[in-house]
Amino acid sequence: MNDRLFDLVIIGGGCVGLSAAYKICSRYPHLKIAVLEKEDCVSRHQTGRNSGVIHSGIYYKPGSYKAKNCVDGRRELVTFAREHGIKYDICGKVIVATDVSELAHMHKVYQNGIENGVEDLRLISPDEIKEIEPYCEGVAGVWVGCTGIVDYVGFTQKLAELIKQKFGGAVFLNTEAQKFIKTEGGTLIKTNRGDFSAKHLVACAGLQSDRIAQKEGTGTDAAIVGFRGDYYDLSEKGMGKVRNLIYPVPNPQFPFLGVHFTRMIQGGVECGPNAVFVFKREGYSKTAFSLKDTSAAFSYPGTWRFFARHWRFGLDEYRGAFSKAYFLKRLQKLIPSLESDDIVPARSGVRAMALTREGTMIDDFKIEARGNAIHVLNAPSPAATAALAIGNAIQEMATRQFNLT
Repeated sequence: MNDRLFDLVIIGGGCVGLSAAYKICSRYPHLKIAVLEKEDCVSRHQTGRNSGVIHSGIYYKPGSYKAKNCVDGRRELVTFAREHGIKYDICGKVIVATDVSELAHMHKVYQNGIENGVEDLRLISPDEIKEIEPYCEGVAGVWVGCTGIVDYVGFTQKLAELIKQKFGGAVFLNTEAQKFIKTEGGTLIKTNRGDFSAKHLVACAGLQSDRIAQKEGTGTDAAIVGFRGDYYDLSEKGMGKVRNLIYPVPNPQFPFLGVHFTRMIQGGVECGPNAVFVFKREGYSKTAFSLKDTSAAFSYPGTWRFFARHWRFGLDEYRGAFSKAYFLKRLQKLIPSLESDDIVPARSGVRAMALTREGTMIDDFKIEARGNAIHVLNAPSPAATAALAIGNAIQEMATRQFNLT
């Protein structure tokens, strides 16, 4: 049983869980630390299915955890990628206003970036937009030079490798935490592959974060609702119409950035995503269904209150999910010359969104500690960009909460 006794166990092998483990291992290399991941590889869900963008920090409310951690995390991520041979490219992006009605919010986003300390920002004219992206049309824009793209799967794989090889930690795959029993010395974690004993626990469970918090006993005042994002790829014919990254001015009422164009680090260009409610938290097809997940979502009052408030937005997103012509129409706001055979259906991802019982989206990072456990209850975008900074924050919280020495 000694090989299953740890000073600290991290649940979740995505970018946040592995960053937290890496940072705690770095600070306390003498501690015995393990990561439990229920899938057969790390970064199977949100980390491995995001857009691959290194976000700048321009969108987020000044003073928020998102703003600070995104800017700090971005710089640390780029340094880490450079030092460890992870593929990345600081290619920059344009945020484009396609109508004068978007200019006020575009300027607010730009000002947020200035206040957040984002470097290499400037307002650009329609002619400057076309110099950067010749096929893009807009009335004004923002150049964000420090934005880039990165291989997040490679990043998380390298973290797992360093945890094991440099610090002697353990990463257990195909190991799902199913039950938690409090003991005199900490917590007994019952999994599908036997029991693990932990003095301390950090849960970074993404789409399952609320369920893990409830099972462990800490609980949460919010519930996770999943939103699927569908992507198209540019075809060989359409590939020449995008050089790097093109984003719209985001709708200020939602945490989604709108459909955009993203050059991928492994090649190709993605278009999307939309944001549609899912009937299965880890379901990536349009027909994926889980009775458990659907019942949980519809029995939670916050879901219905959110739908009542935003039903028009929801219907619009579903139109894009099932109609290529409608999805194309949205993309044509940025690139009017885009044609149907310029895009082909591609992958999808699901993002975890934490909702309060009142139906309000929790837009900032939410990390809480109680007893011998820390739970990351909400880590929406830009969590991947900010992962190493979030890892720092969790390490500092663990030091205080668990009296680590």
